[in-house]
Amino acid sequence: MFIIHDYSLAVAFCFITMLCWGSWGNTQKLAGKTWRYELFYWDYVIGMVLFALLLALTMGSIGDEGRPFLQDIAQASRQSVLWILLGGVIFNASNILLSASVSLAGLAVAFPLGCGLALVLGVINNYLEQAKGNPILLAVGVALIVAAIVCNGAAAGRLGNSGSGKNSRKGIILAIVAGVLMSTFYRFVVKGMDINNFAQPAAGMLTPYSAIFVFSLGVLLSNLLFNTYVMKRPFVGQPVGYGEYFKGSARTHAVGMLGGAIWCLGTAFSYIAAGKAGAAISYALGQGAPMIAAIWGVFIWKEFKGSDRKGNILLGFMFALFIAGLAIIVAAGE
Repeated sequence: MFIIHDYSLAVAFCFITMLCWGSWGNTQKLAGKTWRYELFYWDYVIGMVLFALLLALTMGSIGDEGRPFLQDIAQASRQSVLWILLGGVIFNASNILLSASVSLAGLAVAFPLGCGLALVLGVINNYLEQAKGNPILLAVGVALIVAAIVCNGAAAGRLGNSGSGKNSRKGIILAIVAGVLMSTFYRFVVKGMDINNFAQPAAGMLTPYSAIFVFSLGVLLSNLLFNTYVMKRPFVGQPVGYGEYFKGSARTHAVGMLGGAIWCLGTAFSYIAAGKAGAAISYALGQGAPMIAAIWGVFIWKEFKGSDRKGNILLGFMFALFIAGLAIIVAAGE
């Protein structure tokens, strides 16, 4: 399988993770013009599973190092598989809430708040699990990103349009709950992988490629419960049935699956990079995704249209603080 041995390449993979995690929400925005997010989410999960399998059968099955995908799955212990499945279940609960918050509060508000909170709590969790990297620099980098999140929230609060009403407040609450849940899933996945030695992983443990596939199955299985419930008791709008899903066009379904594939690519690269960069740093860099989402929200979707001069200044500070924080987190792992 493909393994990273160079820290610079690991950082590059983490930046791809950041781009993917911060960009998949655009597919929800595109599909949301004619499609309920609960229906979009089924395509998203299907796309995730299919792309995880594709990665496992290609990158996860080539080369002379490590165990190829099928061999790795065959020898996996029940405990390792259960840890990773649990990570998938927790992620799915958080991501459904995050998707709901995007539909209520907008991409530029929900992503920075939910993912930013997940970043702070997740870095702490993952560093306690695997203490790799300079803790002082890591703390400073995270602190700068927290400041960026505060700036984003302040800028969002200055919006004068109708999108900052009851639904927006509900979306913000959902984003906070999603962030807390999302901060925990990564450490459970790491428990099922031999993160210190991908080339010769311990017996019973999984490689990153097998892990992302098992993880996606956890998302799919839990979706039968979580998303079915949300379809019957939606956060906003009327209940929607499964019959509506089959009325969607091929293009609409393809957009949703593309969103799942984009997210899956980013997550797989995060797992692959974690072997060299460490879980805390790999997770932290990937969770720079709010900056990417905010860029999309501000410049493409015009979600801050109508913001005053002070709001625009706050957005500028947000981007500057995010960039500085990410640079310091990179330095923490060198």
